[in-house]
This record gives sequence, structure tokens and C-alpha cells, in this order.
Amino acid sequence: MSGYYYYSGCPDQYGAHYLDACSVCGKSLHNSDIFMYRGNTPFCSKECRQEQMEMDEAREKKLKFGRSHRKSDSKTSTPNKTVRTGTIT
Repeated sequence: MSGYYYYSGCPDQYGAHYLDACSVCGKSLHNSDIFMYRGNTPFCSKECRQEQMEMDEAREKKLKFGRSHRKSDSKTSTPNKTVRTGTIT
């Protein structure tokens, strides 16, 4: 078999391969080094990869803070209960 190509499943149409462009800036990755992150995310440079890593870290911290904030709210708040004081006659 000579000549390999990427086939998208549509007749007479070829789709873009996920390694064709940088995931952050969109720069073409043909004939250049490819920097990978999280298994299948390609980047054109260490800087673009680092930018994505920082964005992911910020998003994870935000999600974690939101979850812990909601949990702490539910633990510290008490349901509305009626408290009666006095003597029974």
C-alpha cells in the first residue's frame, strides 16, 4: 500500500486531523515540533502548552472552590427550626 491519508468518512472529502494545528493559537503544525498535553492535545510551542496548562489549572481551582464553598455553606447553615421557650401549663 502506498500513500496514506486521513479519511473523515465522507466521500470525496478529507477532514482536518487533530494534529494539524495548535490548540491555543491555531498555528499549523506541519513540519514542526509538536508539544503534547493530556495525551492528545497538540501545541506549537512550550509557551502555548504552558498557557493551556495554566488555563486548566485556573478552571480546576475555580470548580474546586465552588464545590467546597457550597459544601461549607450547607454545613454551617442550620435549617429554619422553631424554638419554643417557656413553661408548659
